[in-house]
Amino acid sequence: MRSNRRIRWAAIPVAAALVFVLAGCSTQQLQGWLPTTPGTTNHVNSVIGLWVTSWIVLLGVGIITWVLIIWAIVVYRRRKNQTGLPVQLRYNMPIEIFYTIVPLFLVLGFFFFTARDQADIEKPTANPDTTITVYGKRWAWDFNYMNTSDKSKSVYYQGIQAQELGNGNVDESKLPVLYLPKGKSVKIVLKSRDVIHSFWVVNFLYKKDMIPGKTNYEYFTPLKEGTFTGKCAELCGEYHSLMLFNVKVVSPTEYQAYLDKLAAEGNVGDLGDQYNTNTNQPNNQAPEASAAGSTSSK
Repeated sequence: MRSNRRIRWAAIPVAAALVFVLAGCSTQQLQGWLPTTPGTTNHVNSVIGLWVTSWIVLLGVGIITWVLIIWAIVVYRRRKNQTGLPVQLRYNMPIEIFYTIVPLFLVLGFFFFTARDQADIEKPTANPDTTITVYGKRWAWDFNYMNTSDKSKSVYYQGIQAQELGNGNVDESKLPVLYLPKGKSVKIVLKSRDVIHSFWVVNFLYKKDMIPGKTNYEYFTPLKEGTFTGKCAELCGEYHSLMLFNVKVVSPTEYQAYLDKLAAEGNVGDLGDQYNTNTNQPNNQAPEASAAGSTSSK
């Protein structure tokens, strides 16, 4: 009778796991509830694979752990009319080896696959088809579409922060828009004009900080046309929540037409570091020293 009870108790977590597996998974579940679809960029699939595989492994570890906990609770529970303590096991070599080696292999495995995918994502593109310098500023974005052979022929878009309509809504038509050519390799140069921001295109599963005095880079190839949400992912001040933008991935022909439109509007050149408002850079001259050396102070 006692062995039957043990079997029934052990069967509960097993049955729960079977119900979960046999219920099937939706497309959203298969990609780990990540806010994207496979193939959005050349890096998205590897991020999804790493994320989902990690959760499958961790779920398996969790199931095994809970089964062992429940089994120990049931098998070694205090029985009726039982007094005193059960036999105490102070050392067990197989168990010691098991819970030392298995976690070690798990950690090394996660580290290896994470390092491999990260190295692939961060690998610079030797000759990107498109180079765009993005400046984060409180609380909007400037996009410089760079002509690498002649900087004076670059074009730019100067954005403003999201305009509130009330009830938590913003005017989508006035959000800054970053255009990208489908199927072309892109290099994004990330800079900040003031404080720390973070450039995040949600569907691309890729974000990186924009730090004053430091230049960061992103390399990717957009593979699907569409409009995607972008935002600042680093708390940067009072209107951080309004530091929004959209990304439009269009055909190379449409992309070139957009650049021609910016040029026709007179947005030619580069909105560079001269528009930065942070005067506390490491190489900046101290205001006191500057004033002491000026003719007006004499």
